[in-house]
Amino acid sequence: MIKVHKFIVGVMGGGEGVSRKTAEMAYQLGKLLANEGWVLLCGGRAAGVMEASAKGAKEAGGLTVGILPGRDKSMASRYIDIAICTGMGDGRNYINVLSSDIVVALPGRAGTISEIALALKSGKKVILLDFDTGDLFDYYRSEGLLWSVKTPEEAIRLIKEYHVSKYNSPA
Repeated sequence: MIKVHKFIVGVMGGGEGVSRKTAEMAYQLGKLLANEGWVLLCGGRAAGVMEASAKGAKEAGGLTVGILPGRDKSMASRYIDIAICTGMGDGRNYINVLSSDIVVALPGRAGTISEIALALKSGKKVILLDFDTGDLFDYYRSEGLLWSVKTPEEAIRLIKEYHVSKYNSPA
């Protein structure tokens, strides 16, 4: 029997207090990821980018995985299919990043920045979706590990290009 790896896109971003624009972009990104048949992985909580992206993916028939900081599955967004409790708090960010084939980061605060940094340190490709980090990550841009885009559609295009280059087949 041949095992087929499901392509997992980690969607990272702010929880409480994200802007309406960021939530809408996360929702659209989730829909587009599901339309491609990719698995959406996020922090799993019912807040901000996590909730919006999972909702978009579920409404488009996609599969969602939530890596929760605590030990209580009831804290998961209702749009999460597979809720994984870690009891690790912010330490779960390692799981988020290492379980993803590629990471898309929308605006957030320290938790999101830590996920971006962990991804880059692990050699994962990162797409910043409408997320201005100034010159903080210039080195990683120059190494081809980090891209910045303005729309979910641009993020999907880059993910497809990466998938083809890594797996030598269309996504």
